[in-house]
Amino acid sequence: MKIYAPYNNELIDDIPVMNPSEILSSIEKAKTLFDDRRRRLPKYERITILENTTKIMEERKEELTLTAAREGGKPYVDSKVEIDRAINGVKLAIEHIGQMSGKEIPMGHTKSSANRVAFTMREPIGVVSSISAFNHPLNLIVHQTIPAIAVGCPVLIKPASTTPLSCLKFVDILYEAGLPKDWCRAIIAKNEDAELLATDTRINFLSFIGSAKIGWYLRSKLSPGTRCALEHGGVAPVIVEKDAAIDDMLPLLIKGGFYHAGQVCVSVQRVFVHDSIAADVAEKLSNLALKLKVGDPLNKNTDVGPLIKPVEVDRVENWINEAKEKSGEILSGGERISKSCFAPTIVLNPSPDIKISTQEVFGPVICLYSYSDRQEAINIANSLPYAFQASVFTSDIDIALDTVSQLNATAVMINDHTAFRVDWMPFGGRDSSGLGMGGIPYSMHEMTRDKMIVIKSNAVQ
Repeated sequence: MKIYAPYNNELIDDIPVMNPSEILSSIEKAKTLFDDRRRRLPKYERITILENTTKIMEERKEELTLTAAREGGKPYVDSKVEIDRAINGVKLAIEHIGQMSGKEIPMGHTKSSANRVAFTMREPIGVVSSISAFNHPLNLIVHQTIPAIAVGCPVLIKPASTTPLSCLKFVDILYEAGLPKDWCRAIIAKNEDAELLATDTRINFLSFIGSAKIGWYLRSKLSPGTRCALEHGGVAPVIVEKDAAIDDMLPLLIKGGFYHAGQVCVSVQRVFVHDSIAADVAEKLSNLALKLKVGDPLNKNTDVGPLIKPVEVDRVENWINEAKEKSGEILSGGERISKSCFAPTIVLNPSPDIKISTQEVFGPVICLYSYSDRQEAINIANSLPYAFQASVFTSDIDIALDTVSQLNATAVMINDHTAFRVDWMPFGGRDSSGLGMGGIPYSMHEMTRDKMIVIKSNAVQ
């Protein structure tokens, strides 16, 4: 499998691909490992391995940053932040291992339950299969492997075919930190062969990050009893009221919309602005967008890097051309800069029924819509089948909380952009945007299950 840099299409590496029999062999090894209780890793060993992992990652931060930026196209400065988040994600798992506990189940309230004590405990669910996305080539891998390892599950991780190198480096770090190889294996495979990671009966939990089409398809193919978490995209809405602090808000919208060239599942996309301030917001936002430096992700001054593939630039260009034809006013950008880069684009009042208004752009595009009635803006924001993160900007706490209560989203930011995230918070979409919640502690809980113990004794009243 040839890996190319998205910015200049330079060949980075050529790595071997696993065939179906090798994938099935990896699943069998993971299943055999989990079923042999003598080979289970006790908590203190897992903690030591993860502590060693963070130390090695700290030592290789620059190498990991450059690898992620080069293969994924996210600018160096943002990739460095990603590596710091990945390291912190491992630390979060270490902290949460001691918090994985069951609870007491009351007994004795009826005659039939007398003389009994009951409690639950959390057990690892079994073999975890993780299929990842390209846009955070190290941090997503951490989120889809470390919770499994922390709770005692063997995990098979398939990185995106465009960004496997960060994953391979991380798995090697785990081995160097002391993790036996069968506890975590990288699966480099064609997408059609990787379906085995979802359909095999030996898989107990599927973690999938990627397109809704693929995710929901894989869910339909799961074996009975296999649980899953699906993280798809959104078309993130922002409500801007007339009393919003505009100068504080604008840099947040720019960051939320153009971070990683908009290739983020909660990227700012649809901004509904009260018509009394719409012209001012549009002018200032477009001026900021024009100042962004677009180009080589390895240049430390770059603000916006390339899209992952030239075909994605083609797609965004087609969507913008459709907007131009359907009365959308291009305030900034609106055109490709090169085969790999598209200019940060602000579109004013595009038609509500075209692609950039109804589907996830996953590119450097922010749409502005003016409104006079906040309720109408909320209704339009909620009109799509996608629901992930949203935000509202206002100085009125009553308006803020009323908007929060009405927006269909798993998280609503007040006076912040929709792409805000820290790795200990619950994170995931609802409706067409996904199923289940991620975040290190939440994934750890998802990858375990309850077992209840009931003790019958006449000594218990």
